[in-house]
Amino acid sequence: MAWTFRFLEEIALADMAFEVEGESVEEVFRGATQALLESMANPSTVSGGWEHAIERSDTDLSALLFEWLSEIVYWKDAAGVVYQEAPLTLTQEGERWLLRARLIGAPVDHQTQELHTDVKGVTKHLYELTQLGNRWKARVVLDV
Repeated sequence: MAWTFRFLEEIALADMAFEVEGESVEEVFRGATQALLESMANPSTVSGGWEHAIERSDTDLSALLFEWLSEIVYWKDAAGVVYQEAPLTLTQEGERWLLRARLIGAPVDHQTQELHTDVKGVTKHLYELTQLGNRWKARVVLDV
C-alpha cells in the first residue's frame, strides 16, 4: 500500500473531511476511495454480492477524482448499498486519463454491517488534487 489517509476533524464541523497522500496519482485515487468507503461503513463487515463496473475518462485529473467519488455516493443511494471494496486502475491515454473500477458491496443491513455516516455528496469546498514533487495529495470534504 503506497497511500495514506487521515480524517480532518478541524476542517468542517458539519461535514466530514479527509486528506490523502500517495506515491502516484493512482494511489491517491485508491486512498481517497478507501477513505470514502470507510466513512460510510466498515468494509470488513460488508459482504459481496452486489457489483457495478464503472469506466470514466477526463483530461482533468481533479475533475475525474471528483466525478469518481461522487459516483460512489450516487450508487450508495441509487442501489441502497455500502461497499466492501472498489478496486480501480487509472491509466493515461494521450491527453485523457481513464479510470476503470468496480464497486463491490451489499445492500445496507443494520443487523450485520457496522454503518458509519450517511454521506450525501462530495463537495468542492476546499477540494484539491495536487502534485508535490514526486508525491500526490488530495483533500476532500463530504456533505453528511
